[in-house]
Amino acid sequence: MNLQPDDPGYEASAVEAISEGEARFERWRKRSGVIVAPLGFLTTWLLTAGRLPPQGRSLAAILAAVAVLWITELIPLPVTALAGAVLCIVLGVADAKTVLAPFADPIVFLFIGSFILARAMMLHGLNRRIALAILSLRWVGGRPARVLAAMGLVTALVSMWVSNTATTAMMLPIGLGILQTLHQVHGGHGDLQARNWPFATCMMLMIAYAASIGGLGTPVGSPPNLIAVGFIRSLAGVEISFFRWMSLAVPTVLVMGVVLFVLLYLLHPSRPIAPERARDLQVYLQSQREALGGWDAGQINTLAAFTLALVLWVTPGFLSLLLAKGHPLAQFLESRVPEAVAAMAAAILLFFLPTNLRKGRFTITWEEAAKIDWGTILLFGGGLSLGTLMFKTGVAEAMGRGVTGLAGGGSVWVLTSVAIGMGIVVSEATSNTAAASMVLPVVIALAQAAQVNPVPPALGTCFGASYGFMLPVSTPPNAIVYSSGLVPITKMMRAGILFDILGFFIIFASLRVLCPLLGLGP
Repeated sequence: MNLQPDDPGYEASAVEAISEGEARFERWRKRSGVIVAPLGFLTTWLLTAGRLPPQGRSLAAILAAVAVLWITELIPLPVTALAGAVLCIVLGVADAKTVLAPFADPIVFLFIGSFILARAMMLHGLNRRIALAILSLRWVGGRPARVLAAMGLVTALVSMWVSNTATTAMMLPIGLGILQTLHQVHGGHGDLQARNWPFATCMMLMIAYAASIGGLGTPVGSPPNLIAVGFIRSLAGVEISFFRWMSLAVPTVLVMGVVLFVLLYLLHPSRPIAPERARDLQVYLQSQREALGGWDAGQINTLAAFTLALVLWVTPGFLSLLLAKGHPLAQFLESRVPEAVAAMAAAILLFFLPTNLRKGRFTITWEEAAKIDWGTILLFGGGLSLGTLMFKTGVAEAMGRGVTGLAGGGSVWVLTSVAIGMGIVVSEATSNTAAASMVLPVVIALAQAAQVNPVPPALGTCFGASYGFMLPVSTPPNAIVYSSGLVPITKMMRAGILFDILGFFIIFASLRVLCPLLGLGP
């Protein structure tokens, strides 16, 4: 493997590493959008005649075309979201102010602030320092099983705050270094890729899968989380605080992590090594940590800003537990320093904290901050706009009546199970962000049509959308580890299918137990 994760074009090389058959499927998938998107628009327009008002009919046709473009990815996902918004204005679904207002939703600014914090962490290597600090702990001790568990734990922890793609790109070289050292401990020589080594496959899959499930732990860990928070607030009228989200998601992620470790270790067992040989691996990890040197000003400043954001995010939740309901301090923080403002304040602080005052250098520059994923921000704004319009034009109500009529209604937990399954299946065909943007408004509409609490089904959709483990093209983390040459496609499919099935039951059980306890469900 020539490119390293920090090199330009690394992710492109990861995608190029897929097989010729998969490449042909990807080309077919993209090109099909040229025909299917206009066909979906026209078909929906004709079928909804007399069943929806003019604005609803136009929106339904736009939604059909947008859904096809999101699945086929004929054009970039953010461009599709913008095109959907433009068509809504041009075709008279709503005026420009109404259609474009969701692009300035407070959740959008939470996206921006958290993305800038994550950018600073990667820029100054704070995430790598934290990862190596945990991996070099004495408890790990060079034992393969413990190294695998520690690798999964570190990857998930970092992914709670940094995108799963960036986390995987950071953890991959560390994982390859560990594998090379283990290879030498076992007396191996030559290239790792030339050896059929189950534990190498296990390590690579652990990095990819842990990065995806770790992102569920916080609202800012993965775009679908913030999309779900925004839709639940705007369409269902329920506010989910940072603290309450973590109270639900962190236990779920812990269970997922344990199940993932057991599954991967059973599928790809490692050979035991003598304690004295395990020291070589421990020495390698320690040397990598020492090579980082001492803490620099950029890392200290980034940690300070991140800590400020974290304190402001979780303090209102803690205060609501410790103090009486409606306490002035808790109300002040919730009203004056909501999560979006906390994220923006911490991000702004990075521009004031100097790294070299004499030379006028600060923790982050606008040139670096501007490199955040603006596409995801636009995609979220477009998805939220279309979702809001679905309710205003009656499209959501019509969809809800139609589906509940076919399904014969059902309880909140029946609908939640359906929502989880939809999230998992759709995320295998398209990105988790697009899957959440497409499915969430429909699920909330179904819940409201069935007159059940929409929060558990919406959360089930969100969690399910982060499950895309079968193929290299399902998620960027899968593609990145597949490019290492250590993950046969059959092994990824076997582990991915099993973890998808197990994930369905984990998500359902978690929501069934924790939602009532946290006041998010019946």
